[in-house]
Amino acid sequence: MRIVKNVLLALLVFLPLSVMEAQETEMKNVNLRVDSLAEETATLDKIVKNLSKFKVSAYIQGQYQYGQQDATLKVGDKNEHIDKGFNRIGIRRGRLKFEYNDGIGTGVVQIDVNDKGISFRDLYIGIKDPWTKRNQLMAGVFNRPFGHEVGYSTSGLESTERATIIQYFFPDERDLGVMLTLRTKETSPLGFLRLDAGLFAGNSINRETDSRKDFIGRLSAKKKIGDWGKWGAGFSYYHGFVYNSTDEAYEMDGKRFIRVNKKETGTYMKRQYIGADAQFSFFNVCGTTTLRAEGLLGTQPGIASSSRSPNSGNRPEDLPENSLFKRPFLGYFFYLIQDIGRSPFSAIFKYDVYDPNTKVKGNEVGVEKSYTSKTDLKQSTFGFGAIYNFSKHIRLQAYYEFNFNEKSTFVKGYENDRKDNVLTVRLQYKF
Repeated sequence: MRIVKNVLLALLVFLPLSVMEAQETEMKNVNLRVDSLAEETATLDKIVKNLSKFKVSAYIQGQYQYGQQDATLKVGDKNEHIDKGFNRIGIRRGRLKFEYNDGIGTGVVQIDVNDKGISFRDLYIGIKDPWTKRNQLMAGVFNRPFGHEVGYSTSGLESTERATIIQYFFPDERDLGVMLTLRTKETSPLGFLRLDAGLFAGNSINRETDSRKDFIGRLSAKKKIGDWGKWGAGFSYYHGFVYNSTDEAYEMDGKRFIRVNKKETGTYMKRQYIGADAQFSFFNVCGTTTLRAEGLLGTQPGIASSSRSPNSGNRPEDLPENSLFKRPFLGYFFYLIQDIGRSPFSAIFKYDVYDPNTKVKGNEVGVEKSYTSKTDLKQSTFGFGAIYNFSKHIRLQAYYEFNFNEKSTFVKGYENDRKDNVLTVRLQYKF
């Protein structure tokens, strides 16, 4: 019996000690698991924080277009008929954008996929000042800082295409260059102002082909008006050059072009644009009303058959058709966008004018020995349409353009107004 009692006594003594030891071990294990979970949580937070700096966005625009017999459509091939209208379906734009922003530095890559192929759009780095983060230096391929519409995303553009003069003078909207953006603190009395200025290759998104650089600058302002409206305005300046691959160049003298002796190939002609833009939006009983206007004037060197800006990765060959013609131009356009109350509908009206040569008009164009041609005829467009926003991601757009050309009895095919009106129906998905 004594042995049993001793065993029981020993159990009574050591059992609590064992239990305490087990509890301590369990607590240690719990603490280890807590520490492990804390480390895993910290790691996940770090990963999420890094991922939040990386953004991917995209939009796809599929569209149907109908054009009259002389129209040029943005999707599909040219008209297979001579004397009747035609239609095409296609992908107008398929943009995919990658952006990494750590607060100070930004890197952006954007590609475009459509029925013509694959190309890049944006490819740049940006570095902000570490104090206000409102001043920035950018380098690479990005939107040129001229006017309002050049930098306005085509995913939000109310008309299906940019204004005619923007398409001619700023192909692809972007250029290769370096730009400085300056802004004061938001609390400053001048916090609503912004200055962008940079040097650019002047050849769109293509590789640079000469040692000349173009200057582009824009001073803009943007401000809210209470809780019922907002306004914006800007003044832009472009100073650059276009390479002339021949020993011939032409400038206007009265109503005709005259040859300017350059003596040798490889000279340059100056291009100079001055632009002004304004925007105003306000809330009213009909919904939000937006008014936008923009105008450009200056001189543009182009070839005999086109007044477009350079947009090639190769220098033009020394051929007579590549001789430059310097033209004084004028272009302007207006928008009226009316949201229909709180509904998903918006109505759009746009008037767009581009006069590539303000020195001549009508039957003054195409006169023998004036060296003027269809390139010097004024173009104007009146467009109207509607947008239906199914959600913040899906938008349906219908837009009709009445295109008008200046007429001249001396320019074949332009004796009367050409039949080139265009209907566009576009479905866009954006994420």
